Amino acid sequence: MDRRRFMQGSTALGFAMGAAKGQAPGQGGGKSSAAPDKNTARKDFWPGGARFVISLSLQMEAGAQADRGANGPWGVLDPRYPDLPTEKWYEYGFKEGIPRLLDMYDRRRVKVTSHMVGMAVEKHPALAKEIVQRGHEPAAHGHTWEPIYAKTPFEERTSYQANVQAIERATGTRPIGFNAPGMRATPETFGILQDLGFLYHTDDLSRDEPFVIAVKSKPFVVVPYTFQLNDLQNFENRWRTCSDFAGELKAEFDALYEESAHKRRMISVSAHDRVAGRASRMRVIEDFIIYAQRHPGVVFLRKDEIAKFALASALTIRERETA
Repeated sequence: MDRRRFMQGSTALGFAMGAAKGQAPGQGGGKSSAAPDKNTARKDFWPGGARFVISLSLQMEAGAQADRGANGPWGVLDPRYPDLPTEKWYEYGFKEGIPRLLDMYDRRRVKVTSHMVGMAVEKHPALAKEIVQRGHEPAAHGHTWEPIYAKTPFEERTSYQANVQAIERATGTRPIGFNAPGMRATPETFGILQDLGFLYHTDDLSRDEPFVIAVKSKPFVVVPYTFQLNDLQNFENRWRTCSDFAGELKAEFDALYEESAHKRRMISVSAHDRVAGRASRMRVIEDFIIYAQRHPGVVFLRKDEIAKFALASALTIRERETA
């Protein structure tokens, strides 16, 4: 039985997503049958009749870490002492990592969502501006790396406002998407975000497609996170190799691409400035992009594009009131 709630009278989406332009459309489109052909996907799952969506994330974080006691590949040093190697590891993110990844995105003609920590933006405003000038989406990622789950609602709101202001000052664009530090929000987070004009958040692992929740009886979009495709988790927390990560990316894509013949499917792939910005690791993501682009109907969309389309689509799952 179809688990979706089809909404009556929804308006058709009145624009074609720029990121879908020039991409191969979904194949097939013949009459429906009990067993759809594996190469046939519904034309209304995604913009432009696309079959499958990949959303790339670029975390701009370097420079916002704590002065003492920051977590690096060598663990956490006693905060009484300066951790010079960890400091330089973070610096790699804005000196080498982000510029290298931006050039790769240009080569492959894909646009991404950059989750920006406010303090990192304040320290490197020209880099944040360049990200947006190259056509990528700026999204909020907290103002500092301090965990927000223990903050009061006032402190939480103040932090988000500072994050938004930093991004807007540097890039001229106000973010509408949010990714909490460590993915750990509070019971008040969604209401605060909605009050501040946000459209979506990404801190949800429960689906392989976007969906809508009700916050204060108003719609709020969830663009889900594909946790096992996070570069930091794979390379730094699990010590996996480039070959390991490449295999993980391909396996997840292959399985969900097959499902996309009869379901709306997407994945999100994360790249942290100082992690996937390494030359070898960047190449893993680039090779994956090339592999995915060879499949009919695959498009790369920014998360704001996904959220806007999901909100307008009658096929999007609507969940109950959560806040």
